Amino acid sequence: MGLFDRLSRVVRANLNDMVSKAEDPEKILDQAIIDMQEDLVQLRQAVAKAIANQKRTEQQYNKNQSEANNWQQRAQLALQKGDETLAREALLRKKTNAEMAATLKTQLDQQIAQVDMLKRNLIAIESKISEAKTKKDMLKARVSAAKANEQLQSTMGRLGTGSAMAAFERMEEKVLESEARSQAGYELGGADLESQFAQLESGSDVDDELAAMKAQLSGGSVSQQALPASEEKASPPSNSVVDAELEALRKQIDNL
Repeated sequence: MGLFDRLSRVVRANLNDMVSKAEDPEKILDQAIIDMQEDLVQLRQAVAKAIANQKRTEQQYNKNQSEANNWQQRAQLALQKGDETLAREALLRKKTNAEMAATLKTQLDQQIAQVDMLKRNLIAIESKISEAKTKKDMLKARVSAAKANEQLQSTMGRLGTGSAMAAFERMEEKVLESEARSQAGYELGGADLESQFAQLESGSDVDDELAAMKAQLSGGSVSQQALPASEEKASPPSNSVVDAELEALRKQIDNL
């Protein structure tokens, strides 16, 4: 295979591919109907012209046939009158018109057959156009349904992998994270509350220790009275003041 043949085949293949991709079913169907209607118009014009020719031929045939009959009668009349020469001339005229009528009759028969064929073709193409229009509407409806389904599938595909669904997923993760933090805070708050109650429950040990310290301070008051005056000035506040403060603290704790 030559180089030019291969290049030609490649070019034709690419052109065919481009044409196939550029074809819009709806536009192609509409254009097909337009083409068929144009053919129908031309066929109707051809039928009308054929019928007109048939009528004209039929008129000429009838005229020549009528002339042939007239010359036949004139020939008989001339012969009856004894004018053989005039009768011969009339028969010659009759022959001419009869031959012309015969020729026109053959042509007329052909035209009649042609007109019948054109009429049948006209009826057939009208039926095809009607059928094509119905099929076109059906195919266009199917094309529209296919396009709608394709758009729906495309939209569903974008929803499954697009940014909108990704945003929803991110927000869902944030909500889950927020709920987790809230649960953790609740659990930590519960643990802190437990520790507070544990401290309150251990408060009785502190009270016992304070009572013991009070008893020790009350027992050591005599030795403190024997101290010199200088040391007495430097001693801590009296036990009665401490006891009053401790008693006030104890009441506050009991009121809690």
